[in-house]
Amino acid sequence: MEYRRLGASGLAVSEIAYGNWRTHDAPGCVAAALDAGVTTFHTAAAWDGGAAEASFGEAFAGVRRDELVLCTGVFWAEGPGPNDTGLSRKHVIASLEGSLRRLRTDHVDVYQLLRFDYRTPVAETFLALSDLVRQGKIRYVGTSEWTAEQLLQAHEAASRHDVPFIANQPHYSMLWRVPEAQVMPVGQRIGVGQFASLPLAQGVLTGKYRDGHIPAGSRAAGPAHARPLLMPELLERVELLRGVADDAGLTMAQLALAWTLQHETVASTVVGASTPEQVTENAKAAGIRLDLDVLTRVDHLLGSFVQTDPRLVWSPPAFSASSASSA
Repeated sequence: MEYRRLGASGLAVSEIAYGNWRTHDAPGCVAAALDAGVTTFHTAAAWDGGAAEASFGEAFAGVRRDELVLCTGVFWAEGPGPNDTGLSRKHVIASLEGSLRRLRTDHVDVYQLLRFDYRTPVAETFLALSDLVRQGKIRYVGTSEWTAEQLLQAHEAASRHDVPFIANQPHYSMLWRVPEAQVMPVGQRIGVGQFASLPLAQGVLTGKYRDGHIPAGSRAAGPAHARPLLMPELLERVELLRGVADDAGLTMAQLALAWTLQHETVASTVVGASTPEQVTENAKAAGIRLDLDVLTRVDHLLGSFVQTDPRLVWSPPAFSASSASSA
């Protein structure tokens, strides 16, 4: 495993991070991650009704806390009430208290604002975060899927309230390069590093959806997360990447993960797994540097299927915090 500094901070994170958005074999996967040198773990308060955090709390029993960079986040609905969602001072503080209980810890290393809240002033959110930082419950603050303009608002508020704002977590993969045009350059300018999220494009870049077949138990077999990507023409192009991966001595998943780490602003790429074996294989993508020929072949094969328009965001103004349970 190799490690990188997150943004302009001194915090070191593992190039491969393990993300948990549902309950599964968390103890086995966490053990495999730690054996592979993974130190950075991601979850969120709303994932699986809090059970994802609780499974991490159980899995980390006996692990020295200082070995971990533990990231969790707030925004999505955690209950039926009007204050059970978003980034109000009330919800941010209440959500964190619940997260700390479930994770069985007294602090979070990176506390992430999982979407921009158009209903709450940014200053209100960062004043609450400032209080939590001073109480020792948060070490650093991050965002997820915020636009470049929103990152600048966060940077201004963080500077005013002395909040260590160091991270953003955009969706970023071979197919989804939207952050490259604006989010990543702005992040670099203000000292914010990137956690690459969905680097496998919800499993599509692993090649497991060959011919549009959806394996039982896969993410696409549940809510239709990956289904918009299961176009025959795209799957044909993705299958051609198998030759690129073979030539590089990598699995398709390792190629996709290593690709995200080639961008200088990406500190870590966040990937989930349902078995310890997947965690072990994914971790082998750390430290790999892809040469120009590989990167050129990837661009050529994926062609027009690559999305780059900076106007494409996952949380437009009309997006409701209660309209999704994970992202």
